[in-house]
Amino acid sequence: MDNFVTLNLKHGAMNVLIVYAHPEPQSMNGAMFRAAVNTLETAGHAVQTTDLYGMQFNPVSDRYNFTTVHNREFFKQQLEEIYATEHRGFAPHIETELRKVEWCDLMIWQFPLWWFGIPAILKGWADRVFAMGRTYGNGHFYENGVFKGKKALLSLTTGGEPEAYIKGGFNGDLAGMLRPVHRGILQFTGFTVLAPQVVYGPARIGEELRNQALAQWQLRLKDIFNEPAFAVGAYLKENGA
Repeated sequence: MDNFVTLNLKHGAMNVLIVYAHPEPQSMNGAMFRAAVNTLETAGHAVQTTDLYGMQFNPVSDRYNFTTVHNREFFKQQLEEIYATEHRGFAPHIETELRKVEWCDLMIWQFPLWWFGIPAILKGWADRVFAMGRTYGNGHFYENGVFKGKKALLSLTTGGEPEAYIKGGFNGDLAGMLRPVHRGILQFTGFTVLAPQVVYGPARIGEELRNQALAQWQLRLKDIFNEPAFAVGAYLKENGA
């Protein structure tokens, strides 16, 4: 794997993981997922995917995350994660997802905004895969995080129009809704966060505008590795979120 990564970097290619969370392949999220895969592969990047609904991923985090047992009498997930890290004790399907995250240079989450947050299946994936000892802990947080040097991007759709997701809008500031993921998961584990890609109300805008949104997404992806970090904290402070 190390040789493969080195070869990719030498030729300007990068490793991309796309985690896709939508139950309908013909949805706008499905179209954005396929567009991202095709655009990045055409550009010469290596792409791995995790289709959570397609693989019927179980979002419930419990002892089935592990093949090892630290304490049979009392389940403390973080202690079991640390023990599994030390003894190669993650269940095979969790180990597979961990290796994808460790492999990638850029991680993209593609999902619909549900109840001002990410779908349960995607949150469950993060709960199970972002394990203490393996992806954070022992002084490895934020700027010193395990995934320092990697980038992450949230690509999502909303149910409403842009005016509903600003400060003082009907639903409130979108950046505030995304903060638990941007700051609490991605930056916490060391990722550099890029600005989110948002398609507002795709069910309301018609095919022509949806196609324009897809074209804009593909155009952005062609130069995605040259983008600067998204200043999550500064944005929230400036917008009062």
